[in-house]
Amino acid sequence: MIERHIKQKLLEAIGDAPAVALLGPRQVGKTTLAQEIGDTRPSIYLDLESAADRAKLADPEAYLASHEDELVILDEVHRAPELFQSLRGLIDRGRRKGKTAGRFLLLGSASVDLLQQSGESLAGRISYLELGPFDALEVPASDLETLWARGGFPSSFLASSDAASFRWRQDFIRTYLERDIPQFGPRLPAETLRRLWTMLAHNQSELLNAANLARALAIDNKTVTRYLDLLVDLLLVRRLQPWHSNAGKRLVKSPKVYVRDSGIVHALLRLPTREDVLGHPVVGGSWEGFVIESLVAAAPEGTDASFYRTSAGAEIDLLLTLPGDVLWAVEIKRGSAPKVGRGFHQACADLKPAKTFVVYGGTERFPLDFRTEAIGLSELAAQLCTAG
Repeated sequence: MIERHIKQKLLEAIGDAPAVALLGPRQVGKTTLAQEIGDTRPSIYLDLESAADRAKLADPEAYLASHEDELVILDEVHRAPELFQSLRGLIDRGRRKGKTAGRFLLLGSASVDLLQQSGESLAGRISYLELGPFDALEVPASDLETLWARGGFPSSFLASSDAASFRWRQDFIRTYLERDIPQFGPRLPAETLRRLWTMLAHNQSELLNAANLARALAIDNKTVTRYLDLLVDLLLVRRLQPWHSNAGKRLVKSPKVYVRDSGIVHALLRLPTREDVLGHPVVGGSWEGFVIESLVAAAPEGTDASFYRTSAGAEIDLLLTLPGDVLWAVEIKRGSAPKVGRGFHQACADLKPAKTFVVYGGTERFPLDFRTEAIGLSELAAQLCTAG
């Protein structure tokens, strides 16, 4: 069992709020983590994809009120959005009895329904946390290459072989397209959505050009945006926004787009092994996305992530604005002998970050110049985790 570093935050949230929503894509380990926590206290678990468990909630207020002294874990809660009104009443009545925390743990695949319903009905009563795939803090540094190649979904990373891992990821993609995504809105053409997802993988870490994507898919810009919004809402794709606080420079305004799990990138591009990835043009963009996901997951709560690029060529791959407006600049290189160019130095001169790093494929830490250190991903993630 790999210990998830979000577990302590989840325990704290359950201790502070009456309801906690743990969001993340399917098969990422939400249920395993929730049941692990449930085993430590009085609790009940209901899977809302199970007809038997849904039948128990025919009268949700009566059933849930009978378990008011237990942590109620509701899995795939987006399948029953009508529950949120009942939860609101139960939470408010519980508060009057002094039951102010630890009532409900809601698990969802980041559906739009879940976010809207909880936002409308449980405002001030719910805390949100996101569980992603395994990241650099959760595996030994010696396993980082495997994590990058296979991705962080537990069944993929822990598979018995590269071939088994690749098959799992292909099945995951197919299931999401054919069964899971249609649950979250009007039915979308699975083949068109697969082509968009694959095109995003080909353009990993590039600036978003919705017009080019629309032309290639023979659909309009609004449809591309709608499909992309859905993939973002399901935590499968990240839109990294450009830095926008330097009015004196002509800044790039388009976001950069990443398929969030590197293993899914490689599966979409039919690259089953690390050696296949190393021989493909996506290698640099894939590594960049992998590093960004691990660092964002490790960052203190309240950290904002962005990138910096000017029309004159100044560029920083990742800017992390930590609580207190402390700025860290991170350049990302795949090779074992990292160098930084003039554009990075120009960008640092513009922004004057408190710390500047180059994350590279090695593990040794050493200075590149008077203000920039080369550092391995695991070490920087660990340092970032304690920065708050």
